[in-house]
Amino acid sequence: MPYHKDKQQAFQAAQQGVNEAQELYQDIVRDSASYGHQLKHLKNEVNEAMQQIENALEVASDTQRSRLEQFRQDLHSIVTEVNQTE
Repeated sequence: MPYHKDKQQAFQAAQQGVNEAQELYQDIVRDSASYGHQLKHLKNEVNEAMQQIENALEVASDTQRSRLEQFRQDLHSIVTEVNQTE
């Protein structure tokens, strides 16, 4: 049973990390004086979420694996959009 709990905790940590990164991305004010600071914070959140996804993939079930791959795609989309606006 602890193994299942570890899988679930790893998945939830990855999910939460992605949600936080998405919220930060949506809240960025591109013409604000603090845009650079916001962008740096977003990049840190994306990197942390990516690491959480990688960790979760090591123990994920098949169902979780497909969701984690979608999370990874979502983060890549954020990175692509941010890079296009810089």
